[in-house]
This record gives sequence, C-alpha cells and structure tokens, in this order.
Amino acid sequence: MRGLLKLSVRAVSCVPRRPCSGGRPPAPLGARVLTNPRDIFQHNMWDHVQWTEEETEEARQKAEQNSEEKIPVEEQSKYDREAHKYWDRFYGMHQRKFFRNRTWLFTEFPELLPPDEEQEQDLCSESGSREKQQPCGSCTLTSHMDTFPGQHAAFRILEVGCGAGNSVFPIINTIRSSKAFLYCCDFSSQAIELIQEHPDYDPAVCHAFVRDICDTTSPFPFPPESLDIILVVFVLSAIHPARAQDVVTSLAGFLKQGGIMLFRDYGRYDLAQLRFKKGQCLSENFYTRQDGTCVYFFTKDEVHHLFSNAGLEELQNLEDRRLQVNRGKKVVMHRVWMQSKYRKPYLIPD
Repeated sequence: MRGLLKLSVRAVSCVPRRPCSGGRPPAPLGARVLTNPRDIFQHNMWDHVQWTEEETEEARQKAEQNSEEKIPVEEQSKYDREAHKYWDRFYGMHQRKFFRNRTWLFTEFPELLPPDEEQEQDLCSESGSREKQQPCGSCTLTSHMDTFPGQHAAFRILEVGCGAGNSVFPIINTIRSSKAFLYCCDFSSQAIELIQEHPDYDPAVCHAFVRDICDTTSPFPFPPESLDIILVVFVLSAIHPARAQDVVTSLAGFLKQGGIMLFRDYGRYDLAQLRFKKGQCLSENFYTRQDGTCVYFFTKDEVHHLFSNAGLEELQNLEDRRLQVNRGKKVVMHRVWMQSKYRKPYLIPD
C-alpha cells in the first residue's frame, strides 16, 4: 500500500457542512487534493484520498494476519487493570515532547470557539423561548452543587484524556480573554502535573484534575448538564472497547441540551494498525503497544452507534483518509482517522 504505482487518485466532492454562524470557519478536513500522481512528493500530506478495492483488501488481510496470534486471555486483564501505570510511565519518560500542540483544533472544531456577546444573547433568547429546556451558559445554571470551578463562565468546555496538554494550551490561549472556562482531566497523575506546572496554565480559565473516565461513579467537579462542549480526541481508542459505551453515555449526561461532543480518533486500517506485529493483539482491532498502552481502531458505524446509543444526534461522522508522505525516503503511507460531532438534542415540551 506504500508504493506509488498502487496509488489511487480520484476527485473528491466537498463534504456537506453544518452552517456556521458569526463568521466561524468551516471544518473542511483539509483541502489539498492530489489530482496528478506525479505531484505526490510535492507535499507531506494529501487529503480526501479514496482507496481502491485492492488497497482495501490488502489492508484487511494485513490486519487479519497481525491479529491471528492474540495475547493469552489470562494476561490481557493487566493492560486494562494497570493502564494508568503504563501512561504514567509514558508521560514520565516523554514529558511534553512526544505530541505536538494541536493547532488544527479550531479549523476542524470551530465549535470550540466561544460565542461572542451578540451570539450569547441570541442563544439565551432562543433558549428562553423553549419551555423546560436547559438554559445556555450565560443564563442561570440550576445545580445541587453550591460552588464549582468555572460556575460563572458563559461557555464551558471539558477535554477528557488531556494528556500533557497538547489541546489544553491552544484552547487556553484562545479563550483567555473570553467568558469561557476549560476543564481537563486525565487518569495519569503524571500528565496532570505536567499541565499544572506549565507556565501557561491559568486556574482562572482552566481546572485540571485526575479522573478515570471509565469509573462512571466518581464525581466530576461540575454538575450534570453544565457543559457546552466535550472534546474526546484520541481517548476512546485507549480504552477497552467493552467499556467505551458506558464512558460515552456517562459523559453525555454532562452536556447541556444543544451541547456538542467532538470526537477524533484512529480509523480502521490506519497505518498504525497495519504496523503491529503478531502477538500484540488483544481482541479484534484492539492492540497493545510495546510500552503497554493500548489502541482500538474504529469504523464509522461503530462511532455512530456509540454516540447515538448515548442519546446524541449526529452532526458529522466522517472517515478522514489521507496520504502521509516522507519526501526524503520517497515513502507513501495511508492514514485513517475518524472525526465526528454529536449533539445533545433539545427536549420538546409535551
């Protein structure tokens, strides 16, 4: 699948977008489309790449082969039970150096941008016209919690599985002068320490805390139905697939009506999946890396079922197929990511 001769180049139509208000940019999933195979080494990445049936079958066979030999059942539980240890070790070793800051966040997820004051007033008016509906952020929030971090914010964001802050700090630097507030959590205490020690960390706009999102009984530091946005980026893939539905359902309970969950993660037959060797597979499409951390590779249908079963409605559910190019080594690599947006519906009065 890496060879140039096997490359399939097709024109790709534009993906329909949800209208954006207030001049917010669209989320195009990239606009660099390869139309001439001779140009392939002109850039490091090409967007909207479609695979031939031959390429798809070759990828399926590679995944089938590397999953033939699975880790013994009696050994599998430790990767779930001791996951926090593996991730603590990961962040202890790599600190903030392993991942780059996600500067693409606001292009792909413009919903993260706080609404301006005019938009807030429109949202409040719209919310007030609906009886029995959750008010927007700048309206009064009814809660059994007396006080909580960010309670006076007009726009609240939660990032789960925040790691060392590669999304946190681009968001902080964007919302600092607004009425927005960011919560971020990770079950690695090492990761949260790295965030809290960062010079850009500001408790006035961000609250970082340790939390295992698989533990759906432990409290969050904010009440139910209090969040406008929940960001779930390369997080669910690290969780055992049997736990994913409970996690998504639990998180959905913290969204306001009209709140949105933003998701991006690994897709089925991504290069990362095809590179695994035999003996690293835990279950179908679920693997463990050499450092003990785990990863699952999703399909569009699986993503849709996860979020729709949690009571959310689909705004976007895309398979992001790209060509990553190593121009120095003349190597072409197929990448597959899932990108989705799901909204908590408004209640309709009886």
